[in-house]
Amino acid sequence: MDRRSFIRKAGTTGVGAAAAAATLAAPAIAQSNPKITWRLASSFPKSLDTIFGGAEVLSKHLSEATDGNFTIQVFAAGEIVPGLQAADATTAGTVEACHTVAYYYWGKDPTWALGAAVPFALNARGMNAWHYHGGGIDLFNEFLATQGLYGLPGGNTGVQMGGWFRKEINTVADLQGLKMRIGGFAGKVVERLGVVPQQIAGGDIYPALEKGTIDAAEWVGPYDDEKLGFQKVAPYYYYPGWWEGGPTVHFMFNKAKVEELPAAYKALLRTAAQAADANMLQKYDFLNPTAVKSLVANGAQLRPFSPEILSACFDKANEVYAEMEASNPGFKKIWDSIKGFRKEHYLWAQIAEYNYDTFMMIQQRNGKL
Repeated sequence: MDRRSFIRKAGTTGVGAAAAAATLAAPAIAQSNPKITWRLASSFPKSLDTIFGGAEVLSKHLSEATDGNFTIQVFAAGEIVPGLQAADATTAGTVEACHTVAYYYWGKDPTWALGAAVPFALNARGMNAWHYHGGGIDLFNEFLATQGLYGLPGGNTGVQMGGWFRKEINTVADLQGLKMRIGGFAGKVVERLGVVPQQIAGGDIYPALEKGTIDAAEWVGPYDDEKLGFQKVAPYYYYPGWWEGGPTVHFMFNKAKVEELPAAYKALLRTAAQAADANMLQKYDFLNPTAVKSLVANGAQLRPFSPEILSACFDKANEVYAEMEASNPGFKKIWDSIKGFRKEHYLWAQIAEYNYDTFMMIQQRNGKL
């Protein structure tokens, strides 16, 4: 047989076989990657591209990994339901998913808040460590299952600012009668110091400050706060946001809908959520330094909370925790886990990380960076 003829025929046969195999394989692939379209209700407006954008990152990764077979349509706060009703809509099956912060729902049960952030708990790195390696995801999902939900971390802002105030706040006495927009059950803590807490969705904060309906408001941090323009109506910008040392934003899914997914889609959902989770914190860390300089240039006046105020808030927070632990076993189970890791996390953080950061900050203040 002619050698070249043999190779040519073999090549043709190989191409044909490959084509035939691809034809036969296509139905199997289609069967394992069914066409699924979900709707997701965000608790955030589109203008806040960092926190709203977390859901878009999830959607993009899922679509790209499945050739468009698994898609999630993202709707901003108010497009399907108000921002503070996103989790309720997911439980009810109005939408299959939401992107929200769990402490928005603390009024139904304070255990909600533990998956996101509570006063004087963990910073962002600590929360991520607890969620992914300290059993936090599983513990919180035990609770979410009672609400018909399944949750995955879907972002973190890092430690937040303490908010915008119309007047300076120097002592605990200055808090008396202060009407403040403050999320989560941090409001329950400051209430004991005379603050009148208000739960207001992000898009409604500015007009409330402008009209004088509230005296102060916390939101996130420099990048998002600058977009909302708070410095125009409340110039004193306090830090730190001790009630949100590292708040986790969650993707929450209708539990029954998640259980219907093929195993490959479930795995992709976890992977895409973790990618969105990491991306949000990285984006905030990159954008906040420029934003805080811009805010100060445009009139914002940075102020630290006094040691007196921080100590009083810490003591009141521990009073609230003791009451909740005594009356809510579900809360106690998760809070005990966070407290246990908090002790270890800050033991380690003050050794290498704290000393390295402190040294570098001194170099910056000395003009060497």
